[in-house]
Amino acid sequence: MDIRSQISMVFHLDKCIGCHTCSIACKNIWTDRKGTEYMWWNNVETKPGTGYPTQWENQDKYQGGWKHDGGGLKLKSTGKGKIIANIFHNPHQPTMDDYYEPWTYKYEDLFNAPEGTDQPTARPISMVTGEFIQVEAGPNWDDDLGGSEVYAQNDPNLEGLSEEQKQQLSAIERLVFFYFPRICNHCLNPACVASCPSGALYKRGEDGIVLIDQNRCRGWRSCIAACPYKKTYYNWQTGKSEKCILCFPRLESGQAPACFHSCVGRIRYLGVLLYDADMIDEMASKPENELVDAQRDMIKDPFDPKIIEAARANGIHDSVIKSAQKSPVYKYVKEWGIALPPHAEYRTMPMLFYVPPMLPVMSSFDGETVKTLAEGIFPDFDKARIPMKFLANLLSAGNENHVRYALRKEMAIRHYRRALTVGDIEMDAALKLLTEADCTPEQADAIYDLTSLCTFEDRFVIPPAHREEAIQMTRDPLEHKQSVGFGLREEPKRGA
Repeated sequence: MDIRSQISMVFHLDKCIGCHTCSIACKNIWTDRKGTEYMWWNNVETKPGTGYPTQWENQDKYQGGWKHDGGGLKLKSTGKGKIIANIFHNPHQPTMDDYYEPWTYKYEDLFNAPEGTDQPTARPISMVTGEFIQVEAGPNWDDDLGGSEVYAQNDPNLEGLSEEQKQQLSAIERLVFFYFPRICNHCLNPACVASCPSGALYKRGEDGIVLIDQNRCRGWRSCIAACPYKKTYYNWQTGKSEKCILCFPRLESGQAPACFHSCVGRIRYLGVLLYDADMIDEMASKPENELVDAQRDMIKDPFDPKIIEAARANGIHDSVIKSAQKSPVYKYVKEWGIALPPHAEYRTMPMLFYVPPMLPVMSSFDGETVKTLAEGIFPDFDKARIPMKFLANLLSAGNENHVRYALRKEMAIRHYRRALTVGDIEMDAALKLLTEADCTPEQADAIYDLTSLCTFEDRFVIPPAHREEAIQMTRDPLEHKQSVGFGLREEPKRGA
């Protein structure tokens, strides 16, 4: 048993309002430099939609993540037989068209335009060529376009749905979308780390954050192809790869990452999980429909004396163990079972989990009024506008049981709270629903408190970094966080 600690995250999709405050906070701090114009370490996508970069979930195109072919886990995009041939060119690399061509505006036209009858405008110009361009894509180009034939109908998560279901999703009475914020998942089995020929990518031993050593990076870009979530990027100015660093300078000083701190909807939770690293290969090799349960099995009870002893033997500080015992992520993922990993079938064991959204019920219009197609105050989630298969493809490797379990518990808690606060639902009926959803009144109250009444300290349980025990942490992170952004003592440059 090899017990390690991992900074982990939960995003509650039922609370996300799609304001993109998180994206702007990250952009202003980390990717406002030359060469990072197209980088969005944090972005918010609209689902159904193709995402950013376009169709990043289509692994037939990008070959990201791992595969298990009976002979063990292997990277889809690279390997010993491919690395030499593809060292300077990876056929599964996203192109500029899959992202977008960065642009700015010719602002001087607003001030220097000759006198005329029309209001002068600042035309968009490419930041690559300097020429005028027609803007045709952006980091969230399918924003709010739940019924778009260009975006929504090309979502890879629609695989497995019948043609009738796909057409129904575009019908006006079923038109639906929800927001899907994304950052690097800081996976337990990261494909980006395994693919790097120069060993520049590494996973920090003290907290599991995945980083790139800019001094060792040679810009081979194998990590970009290997990451199935496309959360590593290439800086064309420095010739190095970059990715989300989970604002580790902020974490080391006890602050939440910028995207977490700025979240308007308070959808984000951060905490520590204890897991058994010896189980990674076995659990990542399970059949797809067992991967969610396998990942949960790796997460260990921080109150178990044997786990605590094994953690201490591995050098994990008591304060980190106490933080793991208070972790909101442990409650959502392991204790309550309502947070799910995105695309577990990629076998990277992502450490970012999502609480599935309670989507609106279907309705019909009879020419005068709109009527819902379900009875009761809160309708059956099976009659929601988006099929369970879609959510299962996104959040549980196609296993609908996990999504149904989470939604059933969420719905039961809503009935219970309605019975408590409004009284138009009989308490006996609400308690029966809780029992059927594998939930007790005490657990329902705890889930409600952490979801609706959570304080900053409830959402972010950040373990002490113990900088006094680590040589690499002797410098003030706040003083140096804007110097380069990667904890370097000197600026990264091109070349060996």
